Amino acid sequence: KTKFPTARIKRIMQADEEVGKVAQQTPIAVGKALEMFMVNLVTKSADVAREKNSKRVSAQMLKQVVESDDQWDFLREIVS
Repeated sequence: KTKFPTARIKRIMQADEEVGKVAQQTPIAVGKALEMFMVNLVTKSADVAREKNSKRVSAQMLKQVVESDDQWDFLREIVS
């Protein structure tokens, strides 16, 4: 089970003309991957907030996480 709505994930996937039918388990797997991605990114951002003695994660902290690790390089254009 995922915390993201699988029907919406399926709709987003099928919005691409190259995507045909989507198996029932596929949106669930994508939702779980999205959940794991978000947990990882938010956890690292929270670590930065803790280092700065902040109780809030700011956009600048999120940007710092994205720019500090090649794992997030696909997000650099979005946060800059």
